[in-house]
Amino acid sequence: MALIPTALRCAALALALSLLAATPAAAEPGLADLVEKLLPGVVTISVIKPPAERVAAAHSGIPPEILHRFFPQMPDGAPDAPPEPTRSLGSGFVIDGQGLIVTNNHVIEGGETITVTLADRTELAAHLVGSDPASDLALLKIEPKHPLASLAWGDSDKARIGETVIAIGNPFGLGGTVTAGILSARARDIGSGPYDDFLQTDAPINRGNSGGPLINLAGEVIGINTAIFSPPGQGGGSVGIAFAIPSAQARPLVEQLTHSGKVRRGAIGVGIEDVTEEIAESLGLASAHGALVTRAEGPAARAHIQPGDIILAFDGKPVSDAARLPRLVAATPIASSVPVDLWRRGGLLTVAVTIAELAAEQAASKAEAPQEEIGLPELGLSLAMITPELRDQFGLEDDAEGVVVTEVEDDSDAAEQGVRPGDVIRAVAMEEVTSLAEVTAQIDKARAAGENTVLLLVEEDGEMSFVDLMLSSR
Repeated sequence: MALIPTALRCAALALALSLLAATPAAAEPGLADLVEKLLPGVVTISVIKPPAERVAAAHSGIPPEILHRFFPQMPDGAPDAPPEPTRSLGSGFVIDGQGLIVTNNHVIEGGETITVTLADRTELAAHLVGSDPASDLALLKIEPKHPLASLAWGDSDKARIGETVIAIGNPFGLGGTVTAGILSARARDIGSGPYDDFLQTDAPINRGNSGGPLINLAGEVIGINTAIFSPPGQGGGSVGIAFAIPSAQARPLVEQLTHSGKVRRGAIGVGIEDVTEEIAESLGLASAHGALVTRAEGPAARAHIQPGDIILAFDGKPVSDAARLPRLVAATPIASSVPVDLWRRGGLLTVAVTIAELAAEQAASKAEAPQEEIGLPELGLSLAMITPELRDQFGLEDDAEGVVVTEVEDDSDAAEQGVRPGDVIRAVAMEEVTSLAEVTAQIDKARAAGENTVLLLVEEDGEMSFVDLMLSSR
């Protein structure tokens, strides 16, 4: 066999290495081809806001390390000049070739004029079709001279942690910018509202990306970039933790905005809280999951849902914790009847609930929130979680926590045994209680065991005493 000269071997090796090194780059044209198709569907949004909107636009009322509203503001005029309108920049994407554009509500909130800049730098005036502050979504309409390139929705529920995602937007007002990363996590609650269910990504996202799309490798929108995590001292820059509204949540809301300009949400009239391990054990539930009912009224009461029930599934969808239920209920069509699976006194039960409409003023607050006060007619008592106001009203110690008696029925067994408003309930049925849900759970446990009375440990003016109260049928 002929020997290959050293120089030739080195050249061959260098060629082979260069070919190997080029192999990964061979995949890049595929991604580049995808991005080339997507870029025309992403737009820049410029909003003129009056001076009073500057503060509102800079802060969202959630922890400062979560920059919920991350779009640059460019004040007009010199620093010492009288207050001038502010120009803010964000992102959006086209969902209909006739000019419908999705963005974040906080991008356009309080705007006097809204201008959309297309990928070809065409500027068009936009008007607001509708917005939903609770989900931070807004829908705009422009009048293009020709049909626009649009982006298609994908299914965020099918997105897998670890898959590649692309973010396109307008960081720092630079114009169309593409970054890539992976889907880092799902179902993130960042404290921005009752419907938090964010996707998390490490794709670099910065101020100005707000309202832009998060896209999978099929070229589908699976999220709307909305917030970033930025520790103090980072100046709002990317540290690899960003959050997007999942398409599964956004798409039906955008459809409502398209048809009516507003969002209607379902409600069933319950107060709920998480199921602790202690509550699960006391009620005979194998593990701590579901949403513990602390109040039932309206549709829930008509369906015979009771305080102490644990909602395990809603319309066939599992309820892992209390935070998941409001999202499921809110997305259910008004007036529809759905099955609700309950755990009550050691057994499973299914009831049908007819969905009511959540009042608009409730939608932006903690929907179906944990109850702070309950009535227990079977004991002749009303109880509440201790608040600063109740501490003052009843003269409780500054560090007093837990459950306090607020009312006692005159003809009740509790009144006869000396229970008074301002007494603090420390234990029920020999189990320590620190919440209303734990009280109702212990009462239900006593009923399920066939008990006619329940033992309460009551603190009055620092003195402890046991009171055995009759469980009436009221």
